[in-house]
Amino acid sequence: MRIGLGDKSLISQLEAQAYLGYAAIAPVTACVSLAVRELLDDYARLGGSALGKWLPRRETLRAQLGRLIGASPDNIAFASSATSALGDLAFCLPWRPGDGVLVGNGEFPGNVSPWQNAAALFALRVHFLPKLRTSDDDEFLSALEARLRAGRVRLVALSAVQFQTGIRTPLDSVVRLCRAYGAELALDAIQACGVVPLDVTALDVDYLAGGAHKWLMALEGTGFLYVKPSCTPRLVPRTAGWLSHEDGLRFLFEGPGVLRYDRPIKGGIQFMEGTSANAAGYAALEASLAAILQLGVPAIFEHVSAYLDELEAGLLARGLTSLRPREAARRSGILSIEPPAGLAAADVVAALHERGVCATMPDGLVRFAPHFPNSRAEIPAVLSALDSTLAALPGRASTSTE
Repeated sequence: MRIGLGDKSLISQLEAQAYLGYAAIAPVTACVSLAVRELLDDYARLGGSALGKWLPRRETLRAQLGRLIGASPDNIAFASSATSALGDLAFCLPWRPGDGVLVGNGEFPGNVSPWQNAAALFALRVHFLPKLRTSDDDEFLSALEARLRAGRVRLVALSAVQFQTGIRTPLDSVVRLCRAYGAELALDAIQACGVVPLDVTALDVDYLAGGAHKWLMALEGTGFLYVKPSCTPRLVPRTAGWLSHEDGLRFLFEGPGVLRYDRPIKGGIQFMEGTSANAAGYAALEASLAAILQLGVPAIFEHVSAYLDELEAGLLARGLTSLRPREAARRSGILSIEPPAGLAAADVVAALHERGVCATMPDGLVRFAPHFPNSRAEIPAVLSALDSTLAALPGRASTSTE
């Protein structure tokens, strides 16, 4: 299937005139629908025998994920979500009582709850870092270094991209500080993978979790975890299941006497894939990644950045406050604005939706998040919908610049 930047053919069934909600849930594309339909048809025809066809394709998917983040497929494990991947990681790290975990203020709860739960179980200390700001990293990095210098910090848990504002974490500086003070870094990359170029090997990231249903344009209920090779041997398989063992499937396909309970746990990170998995979710992610990798994440990011540059100019011309960073290196696929005075984000988002524009509203902000199917030709319609929304406010005249 031929695809291109700004080509809406993959989402031709979508009702919205401009879908800017990829930071929340991506619409199902034609290639995802086709892949899931193929899987369901196979299971309808073949029953359990279809597993023989689709199981090897998971290794194709693992290789795609490796290409996406610059990692060896051997160092990637599938999960049901980014949160579940972080949760499994939190329970498998070799904690000592009193170890410290640093998390960012303003993080999505999926990158906080796992560490809080681990802290309750393993007697850890959780500390919050200042929220990343649009224009200045100094406060954040100074607070990070001060906490690291105080000692006993085992792990720093941050998002690659902040879900409310779209600010990219200064990962080079964060990794440098973690290495200087002997801490590891765990990244929630769900708001980066698929739109912001990431290379875990070049960055020297220890752990990274991602999910399929946002910028990877697949389905909910599918995610993955990357673990740096040198970190894997230290993990404790506290979340292991029946498929975590070497040759765990043999007793289903061979003769009697093969069922055993003493098979060793897998030595690689795949020990976390301990049970039956989301076959449809994997088929969907394989299909969506094929499109993303065909276009290339750098090209997608350039396309999305140009879209947001033009949209932001229109928003600023209307007197709205953008939270998008000025520095290109700190930008992502997200542009958030503060709602106009006298109007809640929920009201703005609802009114835009009625006018064919899908935006979202994390933590009281209005968030625009386009992806490669979005075309800059739709931006005038987005701004027109916003003008109509603002003009409908009681006692407020239209702020249209046209």
